[in-house]
Amino acid sequence: MRILFIRHGEPNYEKDDLTETGYKQAQLVAERLKDEGIEEIWSSTQGRAINTAKFTAELLGLPVKTADFIREIKWGSMTGEELFAGGHPWDIADEMARNGLNLNDPDWRSNPCFKTNMVLDCVDTIEKGIDEWLLDLGYKRNGLYYDHLVEEDHHRTIAFFCHGGSASAAIAHIMNLPFPYVCALLHMEFTGITILRMDRHAGPCTLPCMELANDGRHVKEGYYHRLSNK
Repeated sequence: MRILFIRHGEPNYEKDDLTETGYKQAQLVAERLKDEGIEEIWSSTQGRAINTAKFTAELLGLPVKTADFIREIKWGSMTGEELFAGGHPWDIADEMARNGLNLNDPDWRSNPCFKTNMVLDCVDTIEKGIDEWLLDLGYKRNGLYYDHLVEEDHHRTIAFFCHGGSASAAIAHIMNLPFPYVCALLHMEFTGITILRMDRHAGPCTLPCMELANDGRHVKEGYYHRLSNK
């Protein structure tokens, strides 16, 4: 199975919608995705993700299924105690790197910037939700990896439209990587595509493959020109 995580287009956060540029990006990513062999389309329940997914769904003639667990993350202090950058995970990750701290520390939840940060609850919700979602598709979490309960004659391909933070949390969990490390690694751009591939054979767990990371070539200037001339 292949999972395509796609961040939403440029957002209007106040309206939980897309800007004019965001709608153009959603059209462009639909064109980019049309030959990926997508069989299912999922989205978070937030408007900016759903409205990005709709263009791909319409182009492929597929419905958009929604999942509440992968809504965008929130951050901030749970105790009123001051946190670096207000608890913003990407700023924290960058600051850890500047200070020579280990972004690959599996005990990252104990870091003073994270242990009282409400982002922990969001990450926990996403990890639980993605495991339940994968189990429905035939991949059962077993320790750090997944047992494959299904045999595929081809890689099912599923597109998941969501958010920079929630996608980072889901990818980190699936790939057995610390959340701060993935935040620092990807810095997902609008409609950036990240592809994970599970082994299609039934059997004991294997490490998923990262086929593509944060690919946003479809939104570069040349692609805008191509769309405007259609």
